[in-house]
Amino acid sequence: MPFIQTKTNVSVSKEQELSLKTAFGKAIELIPGKSERWLMLSFSDNERMWFVGDDAPLAYLSVKLFGAASDSAYDALTAKLTEIVSAQLNIPSSRIYVKYEEIDHWGWNGSNF
Repeated sequence: MPFIQTKTNVSVSKEQELSLKTAFGKAIELIPGKSERWLMLSFSDNERMWFVGDDAPLAYLSVKLFGAASDSAYDALTAKLTEIVSAQLNIPSSRIYVKYEEIDHWGWNGSNF
C-alpha cells in the first residue's frame, strides 16, 4: 500500500486535486507491483511553508511504501511526481521535495500485510 502525502503553500482546487489523484495513480505504477488500487492520497494546501529563506510556491511530498523499491524506480517516480506537481500547481521543480519511507509492517482491515 503506497501513501502519498502532498503539502504545499499554494491553493489546490478540487479540479486540481482530482487531476493530481489521477496522475499520481498512474505514476505509482513506476514502482513494480504498485497500482492505484491500493494507493492512498492526502492533500494539504495553503500550508505556511518556507524554503531557502522565502515562502514562494513550494511542495513537499512524502511517499510511504510497504516494502521496498530500487533506486531506479524511485528516480523515475521522483521525476514523474515532480513533473506532475510542477505542471498542475505551477511550482518550479527546484522547489519540490520528495521523501521516501519504506515500511516493513502495514496494518489494514484488522491485520497486517
